[in-house]
Amino acid sequence: MSETQQDSERKGNRLSKIVTRTGDAGTTGLGDGSRTTKDSLRIDAIGEVDELNSGLGVLLCEDLPHSVQAALLDIQNDLFDLGGELCMPGYEIIKDVQVSRLEALAEEFNANLPMLKEFILPGGTRAAALAHLSRTVCRRAERAMVKLHNAEPIPEAGRRYINRLSDLLFILGRLLNRAGGRGDVLWQKGKTAT
Repeated sequence: MSETQQDSERKGNRLSKIVTRTGDAGTTGLGDGSRTTKDSLRIDAIGEVDELNSGLGVLLCEDLPHSVQAALLDIQNDLFDLGGELCMPGYEIIKDVQVSRLEALAEEFNANLPMLKEFILPGGTRAAALAHLSRTVCRRAERAMVKLHNAEPIPEAGRRYINRLSDLLFILGRLLNRAGGRGDVLWQKGKTAT
């Protein structure tokens, strides 16, 4: 049997049994075969990235411009790769090319948006609100990754990727409001203070 066949078979077996009971004592397995506590910094970072990916899945249920949908599907795959990277200490799969792709998308999607003169509130259309919600989860994932990196170094490209993604999600919130026939929801300083 070839190495590729063995790898496929191993992955198939790994995914065929969902209820394993191996985590009942509060530990979980990492991709390298080691175990760690479920409240470890590494598992926290993995969970935040997973929650972000799930949030993007909800956003993808909305009626989105094709270019945004395609970008988000690619991002979901990248986030799964990032989760794998976090799951295996010493493993690196997120590369500079993926960070550069997010930067290019941010530039492309931001090109026709009016310049911001005020802070905006997260809202407007449902799709825009979901993009903003995903942005806040992305920031939380970034904080979890920074905490993990301070305890045990993780690859730099993954940390830069998650930082660029939060910027892109902010831009998408604005873009999706326009696609839905709305403008930005502007913050009104002191609106309820009087």
